[in-house]
Amino acid sequence: MASPLSRNVSPKEITMNQLSAKHFLIDMDGVIYRGDRMIPGADRFIANLKDLKRKFLFLTNASSRTPKELQAKLSRLGIEVSVESFYTSALATAAFLESQNPSGRVYAVGEKGLIEALREVGYKITEKSPDYVVLGQTEDFSKLKKAVQLIAQGVPFIATNPDITGPAEEGIEPAVGAIAAMIEKATGKSAYFIGKPNPLMMRKALQRLGVHSSETAIIGDRMDTDIMAGVETGLETILVLSGVTSREDIGKYAFRPNFLVPSVSQIRL
Repeated sequence: MASPLSRNVSPKEITMNQLSAKHFLIDMDGVIYRGDRMIPGADRFIANLKDLKRKFLFLTNASSRTPKELQAKLSRLGIEVSVESFYTSALATAAFLESQNPSGRVYAVGEKGLIEALREVGYKITEKSPDYVVLGQTEDFSKLKKAVQLIAQGVPFIATNPDITGPAEEGIEPAVGAIAAMIEKATGKSAYFIGKPNPLMMRKALQRLGVHSSETAIIGDRMDTDIMAGVETGLETILVLSGVTSREDIGKYAFRPNFLVPSVSQIRL
């Protein structure tokens, strides 16, 4: 019987004659960088995509930074791309809320990336009679008490993404999913998560890129968000081992990535 990972390059490099995809959705944390350090070879991979005129979009569950801030961070690491090359869970959350309740009111717990995204779609940030409570990545736990009170009173609870942890230079750090779990425990109310693997975010990303799922691959470091999102959206999936997921973790899931590589530097275009 074939190994469950028999379709994967195990793990050396991928060449374009092995991939059917021409275009890419690319996670950032754990794929392009960890903390403030670029993952070796990520700059060459992006340069190759640009040289070959492949369409790509950085698709991140991180909600703290705006696209301009993400663009500036990559520039500091030596990767030059346009501000339109980024789609965050904060942008996806704002788009969802605008589609459900235009020009609404929201109590938001999060950083600049989330707050700006909500304001750009005409949402008012307030703690008085909000239509939603929205949770993004935050280190300001002082606002969580009000969030819990509002959610317990029946205000719908939205979270930008379900990531429990995120990669950091020192290892891992708690992310939105972990904070949301605390609020869910306190209120007995469940959050609706917008970011990967929610198909809402994936469809928006494909629309922005102007490509079909059948010609697109997702590159990520997480089985539970990146690879699951690709599987559920019909994308080719590439798991890199430079972030959160280890090779040993793969067997915990009912699905598998199409390809497995140490990092994006092993993808030859």
